[in-house]
Amino acid sequence: MKQDLVAKVSRTVEAPIDEVWQALITPETIKEYMFGAAVKSDWKVGSPIVWKGEWQGKPYEDKGKILQMEPKRRLSYSHFSPLAGKPDKTENYHTVTIELAKRPKGTLVTLSQDNNANEEAREHSQQNWKMMLDGLKKVVEH
Repeated sequence: MKQDLVAKVSRTVEAPIDEVWQALITPETIKEYMFGAAVKSDWKVGSPIVWKGEWQGKPYEDKGKILQMEPKRRLSYSHFSPLAGKPDKTENYHTVTIELAKRPKGTLVTLSQDNNANEEAREHSQQNWKMMLDGLKKVVEH
């Protein structure tokens, strides 16, 4: 695992922490800001999470498992994408952690993703997550 190559991004969303949390666990809302992905999970620790959609013209089905679930505070899950071209093995999964913190003007959302293969992959992940958080901000702030 490339624990030291962590992609990390954050945004302040001008909305209460409750609203931001709901946007992170509501499939209809997730689809609005996560590149059209249809997400399925019961949001319980140990349960599967699946994302289906199309990325750059290719259909995909990513998968993972809910690792941590602290409502209105932290959501962490493993993530594997066959589009990466690697075998479905533990060492090819990322851990994505989203943390929420109250701020005077809303909620600070901090997202990190570990196990990036190299600096280029880390930067690519950061760019994707920046777009996702910008989308989350836009959807929640309406």
